[in-house]
Amino acid sequence: MWFQMVSMVLDVVAGLVAGTCLLRFLMQWQRISFHQPLGNFVFSMTDWLILPLRKVVPAWSAWDLSSLVGAWLIKVVQFLLLWLVAGGKGSLALLPLLSLVGLAQLVVSALSALVLVLAIMSWVNPGSQMYALTARLCEPFLRPFQRVVPLIGGIDLSPLVLLLILQILGMLLSGFQMSWLN
Repeated sequence: MWFQMVSMVLDVVAGLVAGTCLLRFLMQWQRISFHQPLGNFVFSMTDWLILPLRKVVPAWSAWDLSSLVGAWLIKVVQFLLLWLVAGGKGSLALLPLLSLVGLAQLVVSALSALVLVLAIMSWVNPGSQMYALTARLCEPFLRPFQRVVPLIGGIDLSPLVLLLILQILGMLLSGFQMSWLN
């Protein structure tokens, strides 16, 4: 029971910090201005980790690799703490790979949440600044599906298709991670 509680707290904290690092990566990749409340939040949450990492991890093209490495390091720390709480059971050598799968699961969950927010905002307040920001963040992931999935009665079903694929990917990642733990 203690392990489950510690695991949940670590998952929430690591998910928040690593997810914010991933959001920083996505906002920089999409060239979204950080001069707004969300940008200020992202900088406040991640500067302590990303700025020192930038000294050793250079950017590659338009990709801020230090944000990706920072998110992965947060997941490594999370899984290391879980390993310690579990009494050191299991192979420590799998930790970097398990952390990478955990990061992929976080990406899938965060993107699913982002697409859901986009869908809800499109119904509730499509003219808002939040909708425009969410649409820009989702655009590179939705665009391939929008090319294939036709509008049905003027309704874009590509977010539904993306959510379905993300759910399947999440299940595959969970199964992959569980197979390593057993």
